[in-house]
Amino acid sequence: MTRIPSKAEILQWISDNPTQTAKRDIAKAFGIKGAARIDLKRVLKEMEEEGLLAKRRSSYRDADELPPVAVLQVEDGDADGDLFARPLEWGGKGARPRILMILRESDPSLGQSDRILARLTKVEDEDHGYQGRLIRKIGGGPQRSLGIFRASSEGGRILPIDKKEDRQWVVPAGAEGGAKDGELVEVEQVGPKGRLGLPKARVANRLGDPTAPKAVSLIAIHQHGIPDHFPEEVLAEADKCKPAGLKRREDLRDLPFVTIDPADARDRDDAVLVQHDDDPRNEGGFVVWVAIADVAHYVRFGGTLDREARKRGNSTYFPDRVVPMLPDRLSGDLCSLHEDVPRASIAVRMRIDASGNKIDHQFLRGLIRSRASLTYQEVQAGMVGAPTDRLAPMMEPVIRPLFAAYEALKKARSRRQPLELDLPERRIEIDDAGVVQSVNFKERLDAHRLIEEFMVLANVAAAETLIKKRTPLLFRVHEEPNPDKLDALREVVQAAGLTLAKGQVLHTSHLNKLLQQAEGTPNDELINLQTLRSMTQAYYSPENYGHFGLALRNYAHFTSPIRRYSDLIVHRALITAHGWGDDGLAPEEIERLADTATHISNTERRSMMAERDTTDRYLAAFLSDRVGTEMPGRISGIARFGVFVKLDDTGADGMIPMRNLGDEYFHFDAESLTLIGNSSGTVISIGQRATVKIVEAAPVTGGLIVELVTLDEKAIPAGSARGRGRGKPRRAKGAPPKRKQAVAKKKAEKTARKVKRTRR
Repeated sequence: MTRIPSKAEILQWISDNPTQTAKRDIAKAFGIKGAARIDLKRVLKEMEEEGLLAKRRSSYRDADELPPVAVLQVEDGDADGDLFARPLEWGGKGARPRILMILRESDPSLGQSDRILARLTKVEDEDHGYQGRLIRKIGGGPQRSLGIFRASSEGGRILPIDKKEDRQWVVPAGAEGGAKDGELVEVEQVGPKGRLGLPKARVANRLGDPTAPKAVSLIAIHQHGIPDHFPEEVLAEADKCKPAGLKRREDLRDLPFVTIDPADARDRDDAVLVQHDDDPRNEGGFVVWVAIADVAHYVRFGGTLDREARKRGNSTYFPDRVVPMLPDRLSGDLCSLHEDVPRASIAVRMRIDASGNKIDHQFLRGLIRSRASLTYQEVQAGMVGAPTDRLAPMMEPVIRPLFAAYEALKKARSRRQPLELDLPERRIEIDDAGVVQSVNFKERLDAHRLIEEFMVLANVAAAETLIKKRTPLLFRVHEEPNPDKLDALREVVQAAGLTLAKGQVLHTSHLNKLLQQAEGTPNDELINLQTLRSMTQAYYSPENYGHFGLALRNYAHFTSPIRRYSDLIVHRALITAHGWGDDGLAPEEIERLADTATHISNTERRSMMAERDTTDRYLAAFLSDRVGTEMPGRISGIARFGVFVKLDDTGADGMIPMRNLGDEYFHFDAESLTLIGNSSGTVISIGQRATVKIVEAAPVTGGLIVELVTLDEKAIPAGSARGRGRGKPRRAKGAPPKRKQAVAKKKAEKTARKVKRTRR
């Protein structure tokens, strides 16, 4: 009779041979054949029921042990920079085991919530029981969404707050996470995504009342996954930082630096100073100083502050709050160039001639003391003859030289011809309760432009120095527009009666000539907006591809290390290049510059989207009590599903769904970006003046739905449920739809040919 092994023997075999755990492997190991396999199966079943084994398809394993190969979900890195994961499936006692991932250089980068297939090895360690080797990446984490929880007898539903998402989620009973009806929640998908029915989710986080004060930016923070709380160890490291002294620094405290910022500035990371150059060979020239907070002194590679700063990539700015890259101990204190306080800085001394050409430059690591924390409005008022009492004594020695140097730099800028877009920036004013009080366009002053020109000059100097010293860095790259986007721009330009030359190498000077043609015409804002849309998005790269928009060959971000990780990299590179200390670029940091560039380019886009969504929601809130009101605007976009209108007063973007365009079918012409009425032949195109009525303004989603009232000051029929948005398109009497569309298209083309071109 064949002997059946004991349960202890089976467990020992599985422990010693984790890759041979199938029933046939166990049978072969103990010489079990024929009918005896039935007895072995019974023993294995008993062990499974007793919790000693867990069955995985046709194999068995110790219920408190992980298999040699498993699907894991990546967690965030710890304070030491190690990456951990946990198994998706776990049937043992206690919490899911923690697995330290041992990654090779050839492995792809992994992020929080990524799902991977890994080979596991059991180890004995204080904070983890296994080590994992990546086999392959099998996808991101479970899909998450923000929405309003609506309770029901069987759990609830989630109404999405993203205006691009119209799908609801089902929350099964027991997965509500304590959420209350009407509460804003973050949900996580559970189970596979089926083809039929609504997806299932569980409530992962409760975020409170969506109508509460300042909930708008909170929604964007969670929706885009922006880290907004610093771990305790990060705060602890920041609190240990002490002000830097003069050791190995130049003493620049006697120089009359000043900072010039918005009135509500939360940090001051750059200070400026201009002196007349006393070199007789540079008659009429200037010495321009730009001093930047020395963040690298406090945030060293590999520390908890550094890892958190890299993770965030940049600060994110909302109308009611800032999500900073660095804790306030640094961003608001030690690395902020406050008035009359010694502060560590990296400064650049640049000599320019009377025509604004940079002659030479020199970087120094020093200690400065700002003479005054000034505002743009204060400085501008001083230049037009209305200085404040504190500014008056500074006008001649400090302020006027700044503007004199700026006038010289303007000449150089005019020769260089960077892209001169004129798109006013919106400023949303909210009260302490988070209610929008007004929406205005920010005033552009010479004081703003002055600081911008000084910062550009300093950024160029940083890039040139590091290239000359052959030190790795991150460039700010802005590539030329792609041909397809330029063709789309030409379509709009032609429809507006303007010209943009074709068949030549495009330079910013060509686009500036176009913008000059449009200046002062009804199409001014439209052409500026479409030119911006034709541009590629700037990004960071260890390779230098130039900056098209600024018309510069060498450009790197140096001037804002408090709020941009890219600038911190450039500061470290300068420290290494000049041999200023051991807090420069580390070899490991240089090896991963490409990954860092990709990561911080992505975090920058994430912040931009969050800021834009927040603005949309605040604008919708501001306009929510104006439903039914008619407002002027201009057609800013045409799509297959509707029309976009930019409102004049607020700059808000309203959408006209097809159903709100009238009682006829509109044909979308993708080539000319127009909509053509089936019956009337009405042509809707980008740039046309329009009056619209606000139909719906949803603060939670940021959606703004409008209805077309007039087009180029001509009334059109009101929207109808029988229009484009419902059912089949209506045929015009006596003609099939396609024929009518063709007739209307020809009419539109004939009209376009008759457009008078702007004469200059």
